[in-house]
Amino acid sequence: MELRREYLPAIECARQQLVLLHGWGSNRDIWRPLLAGLRPWADIHLVELPGCAPGCESGARLEQLLTGLAACCPAQAVLVGWSLGGQLALELAARDPSRVAAVVTLASNPRFVAAGAWPGMDVGDFEAFRAGYAADPEAGLRRFDSLQSAGAGDPRALLRALRRHRSQPAGGELRPGLEWLAQLDQRELLRRLAVPQLHLLAENDGLVPGAALAAALGELLADNERAAVEVLPGASHVLPLEAPAAVASRIGAFLESGGLLAGPVEQPATPAKRDIAASFSRAACLYDSVATLQRAVAGQLLERLQPAADAALNILDLGCGTGSSRPDLMRRYPRGRYIGLDLAEGMIAHARQRFEPAGLWLVGDAEALPLAAGALDLVFSSLAFQWCYRPEKLFAELNRVLSPGGRCVFATLGPDTLHELRTAWAAVDAHQHVNRFLAVTELEAAARRVPGMQLSLQRDYHCMRYSRVGELLSELKTLGAHNMNRDRPAGLTSRRALRGMSAAYESQRAGGTLPATYEVIFGEVRKAYD
Repeated sequence: MELRREYLPAIECARQQLVLLHGWGSNRDIWRPLLAGLRPWADIHLVELPGCAPGCESGARLEQLLTGLAACCPAQAVLVGWSLGGQLALELAARDPSRVAAVVTLASNPRFVAAGAWPGMDVGDFEAFRAGYAADPEAGLRRFDSLQSAGAGDPRALLRALRRHRSQPAGGELRPGLEWLAQLDQRELLRRLAVPQLHLLAENDGLVPGAALAAALGELLADNERAAVEVLPGASHVLPLEAPAAVASRIGAFLESGGLLAGPVEQPATPAKRDIAASFSRAACLYDSVATLQRAVAGQLLERLQPAADAALNILDLGCGTGSSRPDLMRRYPRGRYIGLDLAEGMIAHARQRFEPAGLWLVGDAEALPLAAGALDLVFSSLAFQWCYRPEKLFAELNRVLSPGGRCVFATLGPDTLHELRTAWAAVDAHQHVNRFLAVTELEAAARRVPGMQLSLQRDYHCMRYSRVGELLSELKTLGAHNMNRDRPAGLTSRRALRGMSAAYESQRAGGTLPATYEVIFGEVRKAYD
């Protein structure tokens, strides 16, 4: 079984992998409020669960679902499950504990239906609910929502939020999840499970009796030093929506205390975003006067787009610069809605002055786009991706904002760019004088980590010619694309070093001119249909 997934890489340094499993009657969007507290330190994997999520295929069997989940979970991940998702996390961990770093359950009961002294939902109440759901799924789910939000500080507000996170109506596809809630009894499994566990319960839970279950779990896990049970005061069943900050904080503290968060990894020195933005902002007024290569590459990229006069596409020009590609894009898609976005505020100010009131112009980061999920049909990006040094974040963002079947065509620079200049500087000193760009293999590896993304790449080479090396350096400075490496030499480059570099560059003169080669990588990203 192939599952719908979403991969969201850590905003900063990834210290752990988290797989988040939602509960019955919900979907992966229930986790969105927690992301602000988790993504700074964790790679996030969101999964849509058939049998639990409205709109997902019906007839799912538990064994099929567990096999599909196991296939999409990275090794040594932390499984975090809410409600029924917590039970699924326990089943996965029991299958192969060596692949699981820890399990965290939220408002989850290893046996949902009461049995003897074990606290849970009354058997009669559950059977009545199941029969009511079979007769009228929509009414049944509304009843379930009321039970979930009972006990909240503001039940009506929580109920509205809960329903906003559900995009599909309920139907027969949720019946398997009710069967699992009735059948699963994981008490003995839990007692034997030899992985670190945190069980977070809610004091005012209307579905899972928080205080009583905490006592029962405490007794069950009394001999397990790697298990912890906590109750969040004043909270209801819907912990991901009602107490996201507290939940994220407790997960992080639990993993930290158990030594389950990797130490900070030293990242390669890459240009700071603020330096890139400031450099291109300063260059905005004169940029077009020297952008010969940029225009040529954009022209090649545009040729990959078939005109569609009747297509009302939402189009993002990512790294739009001065907006020079806007006229060509609108000629191809006259009914399209154009958005120009750039990291450099100066570039956007220049484009806005040039084209307003046409188009929408935004200052933003390609790795954290200020756009809603599924908002775009086409992303066009010419010579901007080379300034993104976390390609997994870039591709994850593209996958997020593209609609199913949407595409992104892009051109970026590869590591062989300006190799002549790099060689000439190497003859003078060991400093980094030329910007480093990502290779095809790095882009491909990053794209493979994003579920549902198809990437194709082609390489091309452009050779520019100059009479003197000073012309090349002046052009790079005017473009705003001069050396922005963090480990670049401090202060002004000495005349002696410049003379040495120029002399070394002269050895590459051919036909009376000096070459400057650009490795241009053309790519296309397609988002799979759900």
